[in-house]
Amino acid sequence: MIVCIIDLVPIITGMPAGLKQSSSTVAIGFGVTEDAANTFKQGSVDLNLSPLDREVFVVTAINLDPLAPDAIAGGDTQTNASLTTTSQTEVATLANANCLATANLDIRAKGFVDGGVGFTRMGAESPPATLDYIGIIATNDFFVQLKGFSNTSVKSVFGKVYGYRAQASADIYAALVQSEVLSA
Repeated sequence: MIVCIIDLVPIITGMPAGLKQSSSTVAIGFGVTEDAANTFKQGSVDLNLSPLDREVFVVTAINLDPLAPDAIAGGDTQTNASLTTTSQTEVATLANANCLATANLDIRAKGFVDGGVGFTRMGAESPPATLDYIGIIATNDFFVQLKGFSNTSVKSVFGKVYGYRAQASADIYAALVQSEVLSA
């Protein structure tokens, strides 16, 4: 099951104010696997940004692809994943200021004798493809969270972040870093 939370085709129509693009579009792949079924797992991905050059990463698209939850007769199961700009202790929701994307897969089988019905939640979470960018990462890493619910096997999430490096003016860089760190 493929879940596309944000448009896979990066569309860059304008540059955020105070930033100067310093690379072409890059795709950064990642994967996170639970250590044991239904346990929270977080992975970090290093962007190798240069703070001395006030370098930031402008995110233009994200694809999260979690493994499907187990189909267990009579039981509900889930696979939940998120991508954030700061470290988290649980899978984040879009209500979190540092959360850029989520992917949630459910199988509802409670009260049924078979494996139930699968659900994918993504709808209104996807920004329109006409946005210039969906987020700016000012610190060196981004984080991917994963946790299953009532599964018998470990789950994984794989994905790609699309974007480009940019150099920020001193005041913009300071504001971005402070905002990201203080909202953690």
